[in-house]
Amino acid sequence: MSPVLLLLIPLVSAQTYHWGPCPNPSVQPKFDFQQYLGKWYEIEKLPVSTARGKCIEANYGVRSDGTIKVFNVRTYKDKIRTAEGTAVVPDPKEPAKLGFSFSYFTPYSPYWVLSTDYSSHAVVYSCTDILRLFHVDYAWILGRSRFLPPSTEEKARELLRLENIDIFKMAVTDQTGCQED
Repeated sequence: MSPVLLLLIPLVSAQTYHWGPCPNPSVQPKFDFQQYLGKWYEIEKLPVSTARGKCIEANYGVRSDGTIKVFNVRTYKDKIRTAEGTAVVPDPKEPAKLGFSFSYFTPYSPYWVLSTDYSSHAVVYSCTDILRLFHVDYAWILGRSRFLPPSTEEKARELLRLENIDIFKMAVTDQTGCQED
């Protein structure tokens, strides 16, 4: 086997691939990004090879130029890692369908808010379509606090299942022993 192929195996195995194009789940009706701003903690997610670690949180704010700032923080191998990106609303008629990018050189990735009550939890979905032959799913259950009641987590997982999003690889994010602001 090629050495390059061996290096790719851990990345590929961490993602959630499926045949066919991306699904088109329903998003939060009348989504209000102003209410969504602030800090969200990652409670559960489908694996993302570039976002390993614990104590993962995302902070959303508006920059002075009006763009949306995304600031992610995580602890990985005992070091705090950060990433800053930008979010956009490509179509104002569908404000719950955002686009995120963490580099000037990459296109915006979908970031769809499927459900939120703005004050305690949110369910977010993203998908990358590869030539409509297969797709890579990403999903997150977020909370305004580091822990959600089990019933809230189960309702979020059920929403993903109802939208035909495979959550078999969904994993709980470790939010214990985290540094507080």
